[in-house]
Order: sequence, then structure tokens, then C-alpha cells
Amino acid sequence: MKIIIAATILSLCAISFLIYGNSAVNFTVYAQSDLQTIKHRNLVIDLGNGVKTNAQLTYPAVGKGPYPGVLLIPGTGLVDMNETLGHIRIDNQTGQNIYPPTQPFWQISEYLSERGFAVLRYDKRGVGTNFTTLDSNLWGNATINDLIHDADRALDVLIQQPEVDDNKITLIGHSEGTTIAPRVAIDNPGKVDNIVLMGAVAQNVVREIGYFQGLTLPLLYAQQVLDHDHNGLLSVQEASKNPVFSTLSGNLTLRLTQNIITPNGTAKQLRPQYNTNNDTFVSINDELKPILIDNLKSLSVIIVTPGNKCSTHPCPIWARSQAALEPTLSIIGNVPTTTGILIQQGQNDSQTPIQQAFLLQQALIDKKHPDHTLITYPNLGHVFYPSSEWLTSLGPIQPYVLADLYAWLEAHSGFTRTPTSMPSSYSSLSNSTTK
Repeated sequence: MKIIIAATILSLCAISFLIYGNSAVNFTVYAQSDLQTIKHRNLVIDLGNGVKTNAQLTYPAVGKGPYPGVLLIPGTGLVDMNETLGHIRIDNQTGQNIYPPTQPFWQISEYLSERGFAVLRYDKRGVGTNFTTLDSNLWGNATINDLIHDADRALDVLIQQPEVDDNKITLIGHSEGTTIAPRVAIDNPGKVDNIVLMGAVAQNVVREIGYFQGLTLPLLYAQQVLDHDHNGLLSVQEASKNPVFSTLSGNLTLRLTQNIITPNGTAKQLRPQYNTNNDTFVSINDELKPILIDNLKSLSVIIVTPGNKCSTHPCPIWARSQAALEPTLSIIGNVPTTTGILIQQGQNDSQTPIQQAFLLQQALIDKKHPDHTLITYPNLGHVFYPSSEWLTSLGPIQPYVLADLYAWLEAHSGFTRTPTSMPSSYSSLSNSTTK
């Protein structure tokens, strides 16, 4: 606060001098919004084998480079360079694009570039804005190894930019990107100085994380929220009308009353004991759990059909490659000891639960990695926006999360700062901090 007050007084004194100290001086006062603080340059990244993708570099408009470089590595799905979650629409009156509030990579790039970093972000292969598949064959055949390769190529492009100090490079991965960033750091020990894992994944994405999302979470919700009498029973009608439970488990009524086709061609209800005309109660452990397990098993059967363009996620080939991937927990100890590691995790993350971050932290402690930090944030979800413990709410990253990210990066990028300018939210490098 002292710094802000001092800066304000200095600005007022300077304006007073211009007005009263020398009446012959002409001057123009610009609103802060008129000042360009960031420059943007569009790039095309050659991923090899004729595959290219769009990217953008942001860097400070004022100051002298080269600047510490940051590469943003996105999460799962049809993700553009901004990690846009929601559709971009056009205002009918102005013709301007209206962006959804959740664009975490856009936020991070703008925030860091305003403060002295050059940041590169890129569209995933075969992907454009508004969840568009630009090349269905390219996207549908992408494996996790392809995505790791793409991040490697993007790193090389970042390092080659004249605005970037190639001796100060950081990788920031979000969600699935947290499985990629450590591997890129291990493969490039002389190039990568720091990695940041936001919404971290420690175990296998398809097996353990899929099990948590498809089984553990809906069972917990049924037990803790819908089982009002604590007798282990669940009202089928209430569960089917509950939007949170329906999101977590799908349409329970449909699963309970679905029909199968018998060998003679007639339809037969798979579970005839459930009558939707009257409220039916099911045992959470004895009936609901097996249904959810069966659903997980059906999802785990990966079938690649001819002509399948895979316009949705997960794509079968991607899922198969992820299922075979060694967990990040097993390789995190191979990150060079000279590479700083920051983990930022929302405590209400319903997609990559906070236990994943604890597992990574413990592995780093066991391996005696000298420079790692874990910061956890109460009430924040997977995109670091206030969320319940059951579902991720969409919105902008909270300012204090960005402030923590910047403070850690600043301390790890050779910047000098006075003790009074260190944000109060900054945590020590060896401790796990809860915000």
C-alpha cells in the first residue's frame, strides 16, 4: 500500500509542476486505457509432416528485451490457444466479438506480458476457435505423444523469438498440460528453467482420473447430498431431476430403464424392477455403484471405426494413448534439480482433485527436489474460479492466483525487487501454502 500511495503522490506532484511550475509547457494527459502495454504477434508453428497450427506471442510494449519466456501448454479437448471455455459470438449491433468470461490462457498471457514476460500460446493440432475441428483426421488421430511433440516444437519456436531470453524459459501446463510440461522439461534440461502445474494430474488421466470423475464423485454426491435419511438409499426421481447429479452421472433414469434387444428382436427392459411411474429407491452401494462401474467399463472399450471423424472428446486413439502413458507421479522425480517447480491447485477442483497435487508434492519431497512449491486455494475449482466441490464453475482466474504465479515467476526469472514490493500472498519455495 505504501508503494501505491507513493506512486500516486509522485504522479500528482509531476502534474502540478506541469500546470503551475511552467505555464508555457503544453502537455497531454493520456488515460491509462490509451496506453499500449502489450504487443501481440501472430505466428504459425510447423509441427512437422505438413502439420501447422496457429499461435500468438505477447510481450511488453514498453521496455527493453529480451524478456523471460513462457510457454502455455493446454488441457484436454478441443482447446484453442486461449483455452476458451464457451462460445465466442458476434454482437449483432457492433459486429464485435464477444468472448466468454473463461479464457485462462488469454488472462495469463496478458497478465504476465504486462509485467515483463514474453508468452507463447498455441492452438492444439487440428483445432480452431469455438470448439471447431479444422482437420478431423488430424485431431481424431492425435495421441498424447503427438501433443508432447507439439509442445516441444512450440518451445523451440518460443526460444527463437528475438524478444525472448532463451536462458529464462518457463513452461506452464494446465490440466492435461501438467502431464506434458514435466516431460518436455525432462527432454530439454538445458532449455527449461521452470515448470508450473495448474490443476495438476499425478496419476493416469484415463484410469485414475476417469475413475474419480465417473465413479467416486457421483457416489460421494449421492451419499452426502441426496441420501437425506442416511440409510444408503437414493430416490431415483430426485436424482434424475437433480442437475448436479445428472451432470456427474448422466441420466440415471435412462440407465435404470433402458431396454435391450433380445435375440428374437423384441425389446426388454434391462432392469424391470424399476418403475418410473412411482418413486423408486436404489441402494447407493449395491445398485448405483455397479451401474456407474458398468458405464465406466463401456467407456473404456475403445473402438476405432472406419470414417470416425471424432468430433467429440475423448477421441478413442487419444484415450488409448493416455491409458498407456506412465503416470506423471512416476516421472516427476526426473525433472532436473535445477528446474523450479510450482504447483497451483484449487481445493474444490472436481476434475483433477487436490489429492493429485499432494501426491506430486510428496514425490518431490521423497526425491529431495530442492525447489518446489505447492499453493492451494480454498473454494476455487479447476479454472481457479469459485466453484462447489462437485462441479467446476466457469469464470475468470482470480487475481490473487495470478499474483502468486507472477511473484513466483519473478523470483525465478532473475528479476530484482525490494522486500517491500513482495506481495503478501507470496509463499516460500519450500512450503505448501493454503490461500
